Amino acid sequence: MKKIQQILAILGIVLLLGLYLTTLILAILGKDFFPMFMAALLASMALPVLLWVYGYIYKLTKRNSKQNAENNHS
Repeated sequence: MKKIQQILAILGIVLLLGLYLTTLILAILGKDFFPMFMAALLASMALPVLLWVYGYIYKLTKRNSKQNAENNHS
């Protein structure tokens, strides 16, 4: 399980770096690419938030499943 988490973390880092680079390139290119720039900017802000929410919910469900397993064995 830890190996999968490491792979997903590396994938998230690569994705974020790609989004940041894309945002920078689109900002340099100018007004012709403004809609794509705004989409890349929004994605580069929303993705870290969504990843954090996913991790938080995962921890909550994992903790609840452990508590339920302990209560069933008692």
